[in-house]
This record gives sequence, C-alpha cells and structure tokens, in this order.
Amino acid sequence: MTTYVDRQTTLADQVTLTGIGVHSGKPASITLVPAEAGVGIVFTRTDQDNACEIPARWDKVTQTALCTVLGDPSKDGVSTVEHLMAALFGMGIDNLIVEIDGPEMPIMDGSSSVFVEAIEQVGLKKLDRGRRYLKVNKTVRVDNGSAWCELHPHDGTKFDITIDFDTPLIGKQQFVDDITPDVFRDDLSRARTFGYVKDVEQLWKMGFALGSSLENSVAIADDKVLNPEGTRWPDEFARHKALDAVGDLALAGLPILGLYRSYKGGHKMNHAILVKLFEDPSAFEIVEAPAFRQVGQVDKGGIAAAAVFGPDVS
Repeated sequence: MTTYVDRQTTLADQVTLTGIGVHSGKPASITLVPAEAGVGIVFTRTDQDNACEIPARWDKVTQTALCTVLGDPSKDGVSTVEHLMAALFGMGIDNLIVEIDGPEMPIMDGSSSVFVEAIEQVGLKKLDRGRRYLKVNKTVRVDNGSAWCELHPHDGTKFDITIDFDTPLIGKQQFVDDITPDVFRDDLSRARTFGYVKDVEQLWKMGFALGSSLENSVAIADDKVLNPEGTRWPDEFARHKALDAVGDLALAGLPILGLYRSYKGGHKMNHAILVKLFEDPSAFEIVEAPAFRQVGQVDKGGIAAAAVFGPDVS
C-alpha cells in the first residue's frame, strides 16, 4: 500500500557537496538550500552574474544526449541533473534551491547514493502547505522503433523499466517496483552509470566523458566489467536506467501518481513521455493529499496556473 505524504517538504538544513563533472572533468560544487512551500526544485548558477533561476521542469530541457540538460550551460543552464533529481524525487523532497558553481553537476560515484546520504544526514522538514501530486488519468505512449514508453493510471508511483542490450554481459534486464524512500535508497540509489570502453575515444572527441573513470562509472570491455569490485547487483544496469527514469520524470514538476513503463528507453524517451502527457490536458490532473482534492486548472504548459512549481546513458 502506498503511503501518501500530506504536506510539502524541504531539507532541514543546507548541505554542500563537491566532486567533478563526468563530461567536463572539471571540479563542481553544489549547495542544497532549503526553500519555502511552492518553490519547487530550482537550479541557480553561482558562477554567473545575474544568473536566472531555472525550474527543474520538463519544458526547460534542452538536451537529452548522454545526460539531461536544463537551459543553456554556456550561459546559466546546468547539465547532468538526473541523478540529483532522482534522489530528490525518491526521497520525497518538494522544494529546494540547488546552487551550483558551474555548468555541470558533480557525478560523485555515478549514482545517487551520495545525494541520498546527504539528505538523510540533514533530514527533511515538513512545510505548512499540502503536497500536490500529478495524477495520470489515462495512458499515454511514445514509440521509437523497437523502443517504447508509457504512463498509466496507478494508485501510487511505480516504475517498470526493461533494457535489452545485444551483449551477453547485460542482455535483457528488468526493474519493477513502487518508488518509496526505502525502495529508492536500498534498491536504486547506488546503481551507477555505465558505458563501453570502445566508445570512450569518440566521446572524448565530442567533448563528453572527460571526467569518466572507474571511480564513477561501470566500464565494460569485451563483455567484462573492468571495475575491480564488479557490479553492485547482477542487474545494476537496469537499476541505473530506472534511477535515470526516476530523475527524468521528476521534471514533471510534481510527484507523479502513475505507472511508468519503458522498453529500451533512455533520457530522450523519458523526456518525450512528459511532452506527450502535457500535450493532452485530459490525461492528467493536479491533486492534493490526503483527500486528493483537485487543484486549479491545468493547461498545455503542464502545471496548474495556480501552482508556482518548477518540478541515458541513452
């Protein structure tokens, strides 16, 4: 049975984390700052004069190749937001200012585990406003060749993610579960990003993966995992794809009440399903816990006009 949170949340205190950007290879530091009810998740660049605040929202996504990008990182945008967004969604945080000193989020160990540890260290604070949810009312689907993804009505928040790689090391794997803080922390948060060594040289030429290493990625060569410790689960690859999906769908702007299914998906399709959902105002509504009272009027912009919320590796 799903337990619904009745009030909006933020962090009980601010916390700072440092690392490097997996694509830029440059140092990166973020500070998670508590925010008031109704703010949502907002990114702001501290290295830019007069930088705009960018809501963590699907209509601010500008790129989905290898990572999810909000805005223009050459100005005041931020890339590789999905692992932090997954942690915030999974651990139930509604309102937060993410201050970042550059164009890319720190990759940490390639998963969401460090973000989850930081969240648990400072704790959550309940705010004096009811929590809002985005409730899926009818099925929407996106197809891309043999790949597809769907959002279905569901009493809770559930992810059903299947990957299918033409390699014996990975093959077909599936992760299915309701996303609660316990499930996210124990079963998803430690799943790391992964990639093939044969692709690295081309990625370097394209300006990607300059900070990638065995410290923050699962490296695959000749159907072997090169990391000395191996994988954290036999199906860590599917778990990481599920983690990415949680982070990308957090860009709906509100916690989702629905079932998300995907086959051979990634950042591009995770974003596409949100675009598809918000194209049809009858496909969703915004409700408030615990009685799920409908809130405001929805429009093609995605979130109720009364709401102030801004909330692969393919």
